[in-house]
Amino acid sequence: MAMVASFLAAFFFALNATCATHSVRAFGSVRANIGRLILATLVLGIFAHTAGGGFSSASVGWFVLSGIIGMGLGDLGVYAALPLLGSRITVLMTQCLAAPIAALGEWAWLGTRLTAQQIAWGGLILAGVAIAITPSRSSPPRVKVRPIGFLFGFIAALGQGLGALVSRKGVSVAEAAGEAAHNATFGITAAYQRILAGLVFVVVWFVVLRALQRLPVAPVPAPANRRANYGWMVANGLAGPVLGVGCYQWALATTPSGVVLPIAATAPLLSIPIAFWLEGDRPPKRAILGGVLAVAGCIALTRAR
Repeated sequence: MAMVASFLAAFFFALNATCATHSVRAFGSVRANIGRLILATLVLGIFAHTAGGGFSSASVGWFVLSGIIGMGLGDLGVYAALPLLGSRITVLMTQCLAAPIAALGEWAWLGTRLTAQQIAWGGLILAGVAIAITPSRSSPPRVKVRPIGFLFGFIAALGQGLGALVSRKGVSVAEAAGEAAHNATFGITAAYQRILAGLVFVVVWFVVLRALQRLPVAPVPAPANRRANYGWMVANGLAGPVLGVGCYQWALATTPSGVVLPIAATAPLLSIPIAFWLEGDRPPKRAILGGVLAVAGCIALTRAR
């Protein structure tokens, strides 16, 4: 079940990409981002304070810190990099650098060692992702690439990798306190604590920017179908922050981050058939080749010891 959680996280993150695109088009990036976080906090909070442990875990502080790093600084790095690098280079840097950052950090801090097979198959997964989404002459970035964007891309990767690492520390603290940390309920409760911290951080960040007049109010197009657009916002909140992050935390509660993150990095590849199904966006041959390599790596990684 440990690896199943990683695959489910990748799937829901991939589904979230399409939902987020529609939501941003309808409401703008700031409203769409804060809206999804508010919805996710409410849904996860209801679960955490009824079926879960609420704030009773010994590891709450670690998951709050993880949320600030991963869903706060990490997401801000992503949003800063997107207009400077384009979506594919941003995703490539974030996904392919976060995994080794988390694995090296977990080895240095928590003493978790991956086997040579796990490292090799994880590397194959990331190579497949790189082949599929790296821009080329025939498919260049849709924006003018600026060097400062690579700094923001690295910050995004650092946020995601260190956020996962701190989550793993939280799991170890909970285990030391005698808590049952290896189940979905614990993972979803941890996801609530991370989302809540990320929401507070992002709201404070945008309020400060607005006060400094660094965040102009972008006009939002009048929705042609208000009900459908709000449906995309709800789907955006449920697919990524609720189901995706919940499964992600469940996976981190049972599996080293150096194994979880390469599988989660396949989300851009899984989004290709989803986009084809929902929007008719036909994938190029290189994306299919990269997807085959990544899937092969995932299958091998689940069998590696």
